[in-house]
Amino acid sequence: QVQLVESGGGLVQTGGSLRLSCVASRNIASINAMGWYRQVPGKQREFIVQIVSSGITNYIESVKGRFTISRDISKNTVYLQMNSLKPEDTAVYYCYAYYNVREYWGQGTQVTVSS
Repeated sequence: QVQLVESGGGLVQTGGSLRLSCVASRNIASINAMGWYRQVPGKQREFIVQIVSSGITNYIESVKGRFTISRDISKNTVYLQMNSLKPEDTAVYYCYAYYNVREYWGQGTQVTVSS
């Protein structure tokens, strides 16, 4: 099993930055893939970015050049650096892990971007 705990959300103005953190309960080098989704009320959860065990990353088009996923294996932590934030980035952000054919999710952290 994998427990995930996110932190780092908050309120920021348009153009600002936030860094989200996701701490896993096991060695993230052993996890097949980790990443971030986000969800706005009334809409489906949206994939944003993932990093696989080899370090290869995959982003959706709307965040390329603004968001960066990284990891610190020694801290079992994955980060999402979000720059040039826009009001449409407002959502609850969820960390996920794919490990041994199962998905695991964090509790979510709210990101609000004011115009």
